[in-house]
Amino acid sequence: MPPEASRPGPAPGALLLCRSEPDSVASVAQLLRERMLLTPAGEGWSVLVPEGKPWLHGEEPVDRVLTGWATALAVGAPWPVLALWWDADRAGYTLVSGFRRPVGYVWLANGTPAGEDEAMRTFATRLGLDLHSWDELDRLDGLDRLTKPDPGADARARLRGLLAVLTRVGVALPAGLAPGEPADRLREVARVQPDARPIEPVARRAMARAEPDAVEGSPATTPWLPRTGGPGFRALALAQVAVGLPLAAWGVRRHSGGWITAGALLVAHGALGLAYGLAVPRD
Repeated sequence: MPPEASRPGPAPGALLLCRSEPDSVASVAQLLRERMLLTPAGEGWSVLVPEGKPWLHGEEPVDRVLTGWATALAVGAPWPVLALWWDADRAGYTLVSGFRRPVGYVWLANGTPAGEDEAMRTFATRLGLDLHSWDELDRLDGLDRLTKPDPGADARARLRGLLAVLTRVGVALPAGLAPGEPADRLREVARVQPDARPIEPVARRAMARAEPDAVEGSPATTPWLPRTGGPGFRALALAQVAVGLPLAAWGVRRHSGGWITAGALLVAHGALGLAYGLAVPRD
């Protein structure tokens, strides 16, 4: 399989939409060990714009990488993550929320739907979209239209239609930050936003050596783990380890860097949480 960057057609790209403020997202995103730009994306939303090295300079497809990253960000966090991705052949999204099974939809390059209607309905329910409005009042302009053939809408137009629907829940991407654009263009647009901030990778060794209060976004203070010693802290830490180990093993078998990252991040979160939970007495 040729590298993504060498395939004919539009260059692959991706965006990660998080239903949380940038301060909360930043502390988790830096643990993905990927360079990204973070900027607000509407009321209560943030967007991460990755460099795209795993799919631009390797053989791993962009959708697989993004699903792994979204899983790592969302599992154990109190907010969902929506990954938007596209390449020369397809475009689609994956929504991850807690420990629920990810839900997604795919369109071929010419806009032909290649997903299941039920997946779109589940997507709407998890994001709190008005299903009554979708089914009865807005069938021509809402999510339902995105699941029907439309010769005038290619994959890029489908993603834009999806974002138009998501304005109902507060999503508002900065001008120019649009699906279908190449990674370098997306980063240039994100970089000039007034509230943009770079996300730099955190070395695993440095994270492991750091004291809870010495690392910004430690389990003692971040929104993706309960307060150390609080109710549910140890249960969540154990769950993260239990989910992370098979994810990492599956990623190794499939040679998937995205899933390896997701599994390793969950194991690291859970292990640190257990260690801090044992070291710090309950309130």
